[in-house]
Amino acid sequence: MNTRTLTLDRHAAARRLHAFYVLTKPRVNTLIVFCAVIGMFLAEGSGLPSPAIVLAATIGIACVAGAAAAMNCLIEAGLDARMTRTRWRPLPTGELTARETLLFAGMLGGVGLSVLYTWVNPLTMWLTLATFVGYAIVYTVLLKPRTPQNIVIGGASGAMPPVLGWAAVTGDVSADALLLFLIIFAWTPPHFWSLALYRSADYARTGLPMLPLTHGPEFTRLSVLLYTCILFGVTLLPYATRMSGGVYLAAAVALGGAFLRYAWRLYVDYSDALARRTFRFSILYLFLLFAALLADHYLRF
Repeated sequence: MNTRTLTLDRHAAARRLHAFYVLTKPRVNTLIVFCAVIGMFLAEGSGLPSPAIVLAATIGIACVAGAAAAMNCLIEAGLDARMTRTRWRPLPTGELTARETLLFAGMLGGVGLSVLYTWVNPLTMWLTLATFVGYAIVYTVLLKPRTPQNIVIGGASGAMPPVLGWAAVTGDVSADALLLFLIIFAWTPPHFWSLALYRSADYARTGLPMLPLTHGPEFTRLSVLLYTCILFGVTLLPYATRMSGGVYLAAAVALGGAFLRYAWRLYVDYSDALARRTFRFSILYLFLLFAALLADHYLRF
């Protein structure tokens, strides 16, 4: 075998590895893992969680989240092929087969659950499994094709990461962990509907009952504004319950005010470009809000 053939083989192998990597939706997975890790540190009180637990829980949660994303890609391969936003994914392009995707998801999920059960605790494993089922089956198969409220109901799965992180460290789920869940649960609709607004033509090709298609863009913009108001109130609860202090409160008010400004402008003066900026800001918003929770947590001790 000559050098050129070896080089081509390596490039082909690298492309296939990258295709499997893409199946895990790495950008979404990064946000999931980040929120889970924040939950781990917030659960520990004034100290630091065990590095071994943090490492094992992070690996386990990331693997199961990646498996859920791969299953979502498998189930929605036909829909992805009709959307500009997703037609480049490995299944629509033919880079990977359905069988390869199913095997990959099964192996990755199995590894993640095994790590959580063996090196973290059974509760975290079962909660993570329930999250996998909630996203890959309940949301993707049952809710998404049937109701425009799919993202509201299905958002419960997406809100679980900090609860998983909390359970990994403490072995239980407290009221504070549920507050973290509630923040992401309230954040999900304005985040996702901002995307659905400027991608409505894409969704129209799939036949999915997305809110801008079933109820119209004006109703969707109003829903984004109302849910952002709800989110603003929910983010004040950690301060109201003394879970956090002034540093977090200042960040929550500032970030919430910025999000409300985006939502209001989206309602009164819509453009696709503004919806795109709102969607991108919503991601930054959640990162910064949870980072503020962590900073406040350790500054108070």
